[in-house]
Amino acid sequence: MSGEGGKSLQQALSDLLAVATRAGIPEETARAEALSLAAALAESAPGAPADWGKVTPGATTQDFFDAAVRGRRWRGAPTAVLTELITTGSLDKVAYAEALAEISSAACTLGEPTMRVVGNASVAAAAQLQAAGARPLQVGAPAQVGAPAQVGAPAKPAVEKATATEPAVEQEPAKTVEELLAELDELTGLAKVKREVHRQVAVLRVEKLRTEAGLKSPTITRHLVFVGNPGTGKTTVARLVSGIYKALGLLSKGQLVEVDRSELVAGYLGQTATKTAEVVASAVGGVLFIDEAYSLTAGDFGADQYGREAVDTLVKEMEDRRDDLVVIVAGYPEPMATFIAANPGLASRFRTTIGFEDYTDDELTDILTGLAEGADYELIPETLEKFREILAATPRDRSFGNGRFARNVLEAAIGRHAWRLRDVTAPTKDQLRQILAEDLTDEPEHTEPERTKPEHTEPERAAEPAKPAGPEQAAEPEQAAAAQQDQSEQGEQA
Repeated sequence: MSGEGGKSLQQALSDLLAVATRAGIPEETARAEALSLAAALAESAPGAPADWGKVTPGATTQDFFDAAVRGRRWRGAPTAVLTELITTGSLDKVAYAEALAEISSAACTLGEPTMRVVGNASVAAAAQLQAAGARPLQVGAPAQVGAPAQVGAPAKPAVEKATATEPAVEQEPAKTVEELLAELDELTGLAKVKREVHRQVAVLRVEKLRTEAGLKSPTITRHLVFVGNPGTGKTTVARLVSGIYKALGLLSKGQLVEVDRSELVAGYLGQTATKTAEVVASAVGGVLFIDEAYSLTAGDFGADQYGREAVDTLVKEMEDRRDDLVVIVAGYPEPMATFIAANPGLASRFRTTIGFEDYTDDELTDILTGLAEGADYELIPETLEKFREILAATPRDRSFGNGRFARNVLEAAIGRHAWRLRDVTAPTKDQLRQILAEDLTDEPEHTEPERTKPEHTEPERAAEPAKPAGPEQAAEPEQAAAAQQDQSEQGEQA
């Protein structure tokens, strides 16, 4: 359904395609990416698949959820196309980020609006705008039941930035190695990762200089293995590594192409080789990032013929395109060691492993604060203290999401914040910006004595950011979809 005062998904998509065309991005690539992002944001909303299908004639409910799976990685990080525009210094990067923010806002119009979708959309829009260096997201009016929230929009439509009659303008200069390393150093935590990336850069720089000077130089593999739990920043660092390698002159484009098993393996033997080769071709000139790479060789290496075909094709493509391709494989430490050892071709090409440690409570608090600031929200001291209580009560097993956990908490809090302001006719700017401690939990701050729960149960409930805000009646239709979403989205840091 279409929201009052906001763009429909069809309108937002049309504007995004206009920017993509101007930036030289294939229309189908931009369309697929935008629709995947919208599906990922709205997948917990009842009725969203049907509304999404109206923009994609012939699409089924399964197509909607398949698109949502592909788009989840962009809920807290720039999309693949936007990353490419940023990497190449395109002057259309801000316009494209603003168009993606409109897509995020339009996702709130799919199906029955929920507080969870509002939070997802706010954080996703902020991630696109931040990555492109655009202005912070404008906080819109509080959401009302039955009407989508306004997540925020550019001051002017993105398509008005330039016209076909304006002269072409040179692209912005690409970032230098020093600038990209500075961005790496500014990331929260990851001290060991930063040292290893700096060391790797120094080695590759000297190797390049020796080659240019006509000196013999050992062949140093540029491919990397990232090991660590979900949400520890592996994708974020991979994105920076792609830019650093380009700045060093080792890659021609520096784009990051992120995939998993489903995007490499086809339904029939023989098709997998073609599918994998096509994915690799799209990453030439940049970095191919394969998350949970060990899923390609799960169990006995010879048992999964499809995964084996993908790995064999990957090894061949890495050799054929070794001068302009870097592959980074990522996942849990033990399975990744087994994966690399399973194939001699992998073992000879992946010689550098970088470990990503879990974040401390202080680091997770910094991540939450940074995410909130990027979305133009303010966390008051009591809110941060409440978040620390939630962290203290949350088990740190393999299912813990690290940076993703912090993002989920913020998404849910934004939804509860909007619900809390639902009856405020003219909220102040502070009210619109400030996330209170009560927004981090489903429990009200003041309850009747006879209904008061034991104190230790409140942080446990608050540690489930996936639950939508608002009355239970509004949450019931989306519980099954939201549960499915949260079980499968233990991914990377925003």
